[in-house]
Amino acid sequence: MSERVRQGALALLLCLGSVGAHATARDLGLPTLARATSPCDAFLARLPNLQPRLCEAAALEPTEGRSVQGRPLYARDVIGPDARLRVLVVGAMHGDELSSASVALHWIQHAVQAPANAHWRFLPALNPDGLLARPARRTNARGVDLNRNFPTPNWKRDAKVYWEQRTRKDPRRWPGPSPLSEPESRFLHEEMARFQPHLIVSIHAPYGVLDFDGPGVPPPQLGRLFLDQVGIFPGSLGNYGGVHQGMPVVTVELPNAFRTPLDAEMRQMWMDLLRWMGERIAPTVAPSPPFRQDRPG
Repeated sequence: MSERVRQGALALLLCLGSVGAHATARDLGLPTLARATSPCDAFLARLPNLQPRLCEAAALEPTEGRSVQGRPLYARDVIGPDARLRVLVVGAMHGDELSSASVALHWIQHAVQAPANAHWRFLPALNPDGLLARPARRTNARGVDLNRNFPTPNWKRDAKVYWEQRTRKDPRRWPGPSPLSEPESRFLHEEMARFQPHLIVSIHAPYGVLDFDGPGVPPPQLGRLFLDQVGIFPGSLGNYGGVHQGMPVVTVELPNAFRTPLDAEMRQMWMDLLRWMGERIAPTVAPSPPFRQDRPG
Protein backbone atom coordinates (compact mmCIF):
# COMPACT_ATOMS: atom_id res chain seq x y z
CA MET A 1 0.00 0.00 0.00
CA SER A 2 1.48 3.41 -0.97
CA GLU A 3 2.03 6.12 1.60
CA ARG A 4 -0.51 8.36 -0.15
CA VAL A 5 -3.17 5.65 0.08
CA ARG A 6 -2.31 5.00 3.72
CA GLN A 7 -2.64 8.70 4.52
CA GLY A 8 -5.99 8.89 2.74
CA ALA A 9 -7.29 5.87 4.63
CA LEU A 10 -6.16 7.39 7.90
CA ALA A 11 -7.99 10.64 7.20
CA LEU A 12 -11.15 8.78 6.23
CA LEU A 13 -11.17 6.70 9.41
CA LEU A 14 -10.60 9.72 11.61
CA CYS A 15 -13.61 11.36 10.01
CA LEU A 16 -15.74 8.28 10.54
CA GLY A 17 -14.91 8.23 14.24
CA SER A 18 -16.00 5.09 16.01
CA VAL A 19 -18.31 3.75 13.29
CA GLY A 20 -16.84 0.53 12.06
CA ALA A 21 -13.30 1.66 12.90
CA HIS A 22 -12.18 -1.62 14.46
CA ALA A 23 -12.91 -3.75 11.40
CA THR A 24 -11.70 -1.21 8.90
CA ALA A 25 -8.40 -0.63 10.67
CA ARG A 26 -7.71 -4.36 10.76
CA ASP A 27 -8.65 -4.77 7.12
CA LEU A 28 -6.27 -1.99 6.05
CA GLY A 29 -3.49 -3.14 8.36
CA LEU A 30 -3.01 0.27 9.95
CA PRO A 31 -1.88 -0.21 13.57
CA THR A 32 -1.58 3.54 14.03
CA LEU A 33 -5.38 3.82 13.81
CA ALA A 34 -6.03 2.14 17.17
CA ARG A 35 -6.73 5.52 18.77
CA ALA A 36 -9.48 6.21 16.21
CA THR A 37 -11.61 3.55 17.87
CA SER A 38 -11.76 5.49 21.16
CA PRO A 39 -15.01 7.37 21.82
CA CYS A 40 -12.86 10.29 22.96
CA ASP A 41 -11.76 10.95 19.37
CA ALA A 42 -15.32 11.91 18.50
CA PHE A 43 -16.34 13.39 21.86
CA LEU A 44 -13.38 15.77 22.14
CA ALA A 45 -14.25 17.31 18.79
CA ARG A 46 -17.87 17.94 19.79
CA LEU A 47 -18.35 18.33 23.53
CA PRO A 48 -17.82 21.55 25.49
CA ASN A 49 -15.45 21.79 28.45
CA LEU A 50 -13.96 18.36 27.86
CA GLN A 51 -10.23 17.79 28.12
CA PRO A 52 -8.45 14.71 26.74
CA ARG A 53 -7.24 13.61 30.17
CA LEU A 54 -10.75 13.69 31.64
CA CYS A 55 -12.27 11.82 28.71
CA GLU A 56 -9.60 9.13 28.71
CA ALA A 57 -9.88 8.76 32.50
CA ALA A 58 -13.59 8.06 32.10
CA ALA A 59 -12.48 4.68 30.69
CA LEU A 60 -15.66 4.17 28.72
CA GLU A 61 -16.34 0.65 27.51
CA PRO A 62 -18.53 -0.35 24.56
CA THR A 63 -21.71 -2.19 25.48
CA GLU A 64 -23.67 -4.54 23.28
CA GLY A 65 -25.89 -1.56 22.38
CA ARG A 66 -25.58 0.15 19.00
CA SER A 67 -27.14 3.24 17.49
CA VAL A 68 -29.09 3.28 14.24
CA GLN A 69 -25.86 4.03 12.38
CA GLY A 70 -23.95 1.33 14.21
CA ARG A 71 -22.05 3.43 16.73
CA PRO A 72 -21.36 1.71 20.06
CA LEU A 73 -23.23 2.92 23.13
CA TYR A 74 -20.54 3.38 25.77
CA ALA A 75 -20.84 2.92 29.53
CA ARG A 76 -18.79 3.13 32.70
CA ASP A 77 -19.51 1.43 36.02
CA VAL A 78 -18.14 2.90 39.24
CA ILE A 79 -18.79 0.81 42.34
CA GLY A 80 -18.29 2.45 45.71
CA PRO A 81 -17.49 0.70 49.01
CA ASP A 82 -20.45 -1.04 50.64
CA ALA A 83 -22.55 -0.02 47.64
CA ARG A 84 -26.27 -0.27 48.35
CA LEU A 85 -27.80 1.97 45.71
CA ARG A 86 -27.83 1.36 41.99
CA VAL A 87 -27.89 4.65 40.08
CA LEU A 88 -28.19 4.94 36.30
CA VAL A 89 -26.98 8.24 34.79
CA VAL A 90 -27.97 9.01 31.19
CA GLY A 91 -26.62 11.85 29.05
CA ALA A 92 -27.28 13.08 25.51
CA MET A 93 -30.59 11.32 24.97
CA HIS A 94 -31.13 14.36 22.79
CA GLY A 95 -28.10 14.72 20.57
CA ASP A 96 -28.15 18.51 20.37
CA GLU A 97 -27.85 18.84 24.15
CA LEU A 98 -24.07 18.60 24.05
CA SER A 99 -23.49 19.82 27.59
CA SER A 100 -25.42 16.86 29.00
CA ALA A 101 -22.80 14.37 27.80
CA SER A 102 -19.98 16.56 29.14
CA VAL A 103 -21.55 16.78 32.58
CA ALA A 104 -21.97 12.99 32.67
CA LEU A 105 -18.26 12.59 31.90
CA HIS A 106 -17.30 15.10 34.60
CA TRP A 107 -19.48 13.24 37.08
CA ILE A 108 -17.68 9.99 36.30
CA GLN A 109 -14.52 11.71 37.54
CA HIS A 110 -16.26 12.77 40.76
CA ALA A 111 -17.60 9.26 41.30
CA VAL A 112 -14.11 7.79 40.92
CA GLN A 113 -12.36 10.39 43.09
CA ALA A 114 -14.87 10.36 45.95
CA PRO A 115 -16.64 6.98 45.92
CA ALA A 116 -20.11 6.95 47.44
CA ASN A 117 -22.00 3.92 48.71
CA ALA A 118 -23.50 3.41 45.29
CA HIS A 119 -23.05 1.42 42.11
CA TRP A 120 -23.06 4.02 39.36
CA ARG A 121 -23.71 3.12 35.76
CA PHE A 122 -23.02 5.99 33.38
CA LEU A 123 -24.31 6.12 29.79
CA PRO A 124 -22.95 9.53 28.77
CA ALA A 125 -24.21 9.56 25.16
CA LEU A 126 -27.34 7.53 24.50
CA ASN A 127 -27.83 9.21 21.11
CA PRO A 128 -24.38 9.34 19.49
CA ASP A 129 -25.79 9.67 15.96
CA GLY A 130 -27.60 12.88 16.88
CA LEU A 131 -24.65 14.10 18.94
CA LEU A 132 -22.10 13.63 16.16
CA ALA A 133 -24.31 14.89 13.33
CA ARG A 134 -23.40 18.29 11.88
CA PRO A 135 -25.27 20.17 13.02
CA ALA A 136 -26.12 18.10 16.06
CA ARG A 137 -29.78 17.08 16.18
CA ARG A 138 -32.24 16.26 18.93
CA THR A 139 -33.49 13.07 17.30
CA ASN A 140 -31.69 9.88 16.40
CA ALA A 141 -30.68 8.98 12.83
CA ARG A 142 -34.25 7.95 11.98
CA GLY A 143 -35.68 11.23 13.21
CA VAL A 144 -37.19 9.81 16.42
CA ASP A 145 -37.23 11.68 19.71
CA LEU A 146 -35.91 8.97 22.03
CA ASN A 147 -37.52 10.67 25.02
CA ARG A 148 -40.95 10.01 23.55
CA ASN A 149 -40.27 6.38 22.53
CA PHE A 150 -40.67 4.53 25.84
CA PRO A 151 -43.65 2.17 26.33
CA THR A 152 -45.96 4.19 28.55
CA PRO A 153 -49.56 2.93 28.81
CA ASN A 154 -51.73 3.83 25.81
CA TRP A 155 -48.63 4.99 23.92
CA LYS A 156 -50.14 4.29 20.49
CA ARG A 157 -53.04 6.63 21.18
CA ASP A 158 -51.51 9.24 23.48
CA ALA A 159 -48.12 9.73 21.80
CA LYS A 160 -49.69 10.33 18.41
CA VAL A 161 -52.32 12.72 19.77
CA TYR A 162 -49.74 14.67 21.74
CA TRP A 163 -47.41 14.93 18.77
CA GLU A 164 -50.14 15.98 16.35
CA GLN A 165 -52.12 18.33 18.58
CA ARG A 166 -49.67 19.68 21.15
CA THR A 167 -46.51 19.91 19.05
CA ARG A 168 -48.24 20.41 15.66
CA LYS A 169 -46.21 17.54 14.26
CA ASP A 170 -42.90 19.07 15.26
CA PRO A 171 -40.34 16.77 13.55
CA ARG A 172 -37.95 17.25 16.48
CA ARG A 173 -40.47 15.55 18.74
CA TRP A 174 -41.70 12.68 16.59
CA PRO A 175 -42.26 9.73 18.96
CA GLY A 176 -41.59 7.12 16.29
CA PRO A 177 -43.79 4.47 14.67
CA SER A 178 -44.12 2.35 17.83
CA PRO A 179 -42.78 2.24 21.39
CA LEU A 180 -39.18 1.05 21.59
CA SER A 181 -38.90 1.16 17.81
CA GLU A 182 -35.34 2.52 18.13
CA PRO A 183 -32.22 0.58 19.09
CA GLU A 184 -31.12 3.30 21.51
CA SER A 185 -34.38 3.35 23.48
CA ARG A 186 -34.52 -0.46 23.42
CA PHE A 187 -31.02 -0.61 24.85
CA LEU A 188 -31.89 1.74 27.72
CA HIS A 189 -35.12 -0.16 28.38
CA GLU A 190 -33.18 -3.43 28.57
CA GLU A 191 -30.51 -1.81 30.73
CA MET A 192 -33.15 -0.69 33.21
CA ALA A 193 -34.44 -4.26 33.42
CA ARG A 194 -30.92 -5.67 33.86
CA PHE A 195 -29.59 -3.12 36.30
CA GLN A 196 -32.81 -2.44 38.25
CA PRO A 197 -31.71 1.04 39.35
CA HIS A 198 -33.01 2.59 42.54
CA LEU A 199 -32.59 5.97 40.86
CA ILE A 200 -32.24 7.28 37.30
CA VAL A 201 -30.60 10.63 36.61
CA SER A 202 -31.29 11.89 33.08
CA ILE A 203 -29.29 14.95 32.01
CA HIS A 204 -30.80 17.35 29.51
CA ALA A 205 -30.70 21.04 28.52
CA PRO A 206 -31.44 23.96 28.15
CA TYR A 207 -34.31 24.88 30.50
CA GLY A 208 -32.26 25.44 33.66
CA VAL A 209 -34.54 23.58 36.07
CA LEU A 210 -34.78 20.33 37.97
CA ASP A 211 -37.59 17.88 37.26
CA PHE A 212 -38.65 14.72 39.10
CA ASP A 213 -40.98 11.81 38.39
CA GLY A 214 -41.80 8.82 40.54
CA PRO A 215 -42.16 7.86 44.16
CA GLY A 216 -40.48 9.66 47.02
CA VAL A 217 -39.50 13.21 47.88
CA PRO A 218 -37.72 15.04 45.04
CA PRO A 219 -34.50 16.98 45.55
CA PRO A 220 -35.25 20.68 46.11
CA GLN A 221 -32.20 21.75 44.13
CA LEU A 222 -28.94 20.62 42.56
CA GLY A 223 -26.49 23.49 42.53
CA ARG A 224 -28.35 26.45 41.08
CA LEU A 225 -31.06 24.32 39.52
CA PHE A 226 -34.28 24.39 41.52
CA LEU A 227 -37.16 21.94 41.40
CA ASP A 228 -39.83 22.85 38.86
CA GLN A 229 -41.84 19.78 37.89
CA VAL A 230 -42.97 20.35 34.34
CA GLY A 231 -45.40 17.45 33.98
CA ILE A 232 -45.24 14.16 32.13
CA PHE A 233 -45.32 13.33 28.44
CA PRO A 234 -46.38 10.20 26.55
CA GLY A 235 -43.36 7.99 25.97
CA SER A 236 -40.94 9.96 28.13
CA LEU A 237 -38.36 8.28 30.37
CA GLY A 238 -39.73 10.09 33.42
CA ASN A 239 -43.25 8.94 32.67
CA TYR A 240 -42.23 5.34 31.96
CA GLY A 241 -39.50 4.85 34.56
CA GLY A 242 -40.69 7.11 37.34
CA VAL A 243 -44.47 6.91 37.16
CA HIS A 244 -45.06 3.41 35.81
CA GLN A 245 -41.98 1.44 36.88
CA GLY A 246 -41.49 3.03 40.28
CA MET A 247 -37.88 4.02 39.54
CA PRO A 248 -37.46 7.66 40.62
CA VAL A 249 -36.21 9.78 37.73
CA VAL A 250 -34.36 13.02 38.39
CA THR A 251 -34.21 15.07 35.20
CA VAL A 252 -31.44 17.66 35.21
CA GLU A 253 -32.14 20.47 32.75
CA LEU A 254 -28.88 22.37 32.35
CA PRO A 255 -29.14 26.09 31.49
CA ASN A 256 -27.28 25.81 28.18
CA ALA A 257 -27.08 23.03 25.61
CA PHE A 258 -23.66 24.12 24.31
CA ARG A 259 -21.83 25.18 27.47
CA THR A 260 -21.45 23.30 30.72
CA PRO A 261 -21.76 24.98 34.07
CA LEU A 262 -18.45 25.95 35.66
CA ASP A 263 -16.46 23.07 37.12
CA ALA A 264 -17.24 24.21 40.67
CA GLU A 265 -20.94 24.29 39.87
CA MET A 266 -20.88 20.78 38.40
CA ARG A 267 -19.18 19.59 41.58
CA GLN A 268 -21.81 21.33 43.72
CA MET A 269 -24.59 19.65 41.73
CA TRP A 270 -22.88 16.32 42.31
CA MET A 271 -22.54 16.93 46.06
CA ASP A 272 -26.18 17.99 46.33
CA LEU A 273 -27.20 14.83 44.50
CA LEU A 274 -25.19 12.66 46.89
CA ARG A 275 -26.64 14.42 49.91
CA TRP A 276 -30.21 13.96 48.70
CA MET A 277 -29.58 10.32 47.82
CA GLY A 278 -28.26 9.69 51.31
CA GLU A 279 -31.24 11.34 52.93
CA ARG A 280 -34.09 10.20 50.70
CA ILE A 281 -33.12 7.18 48.59
CA ALA A 282 -30.70 5.16 50.72
CA PRO A 283 -33.07 4.75 53.72
CA THR A 284 -35.66 3.11 51.44
CA VAL A 285 -33.24 0.46 50.12
CA ALA A 286 -32.70 -2.79 52.02
CA PRO A 287 -29.09 -3.96 52.49
CA SER A 288 -27.96 -6.31 49.74
CA PRO A 289 -24.89 -8.39 48.88
CA PRO A 290 -21.98 -6.61 47.18
CA PHE A 291 -22.69 -5.73 43.59
CA ARG A 292 -20.98 -7.55 40.78
CA GLN A 293 -20.25 -6.28 37.29
CA ASP A 294 -23.43 -7.51 35.65
CA ARG A 295 -23.54 -5.37 32.52
CA PRO A 296 -22.71 -7.43 29.45
CA GLY A 297 -19.70 -5.93 27.72
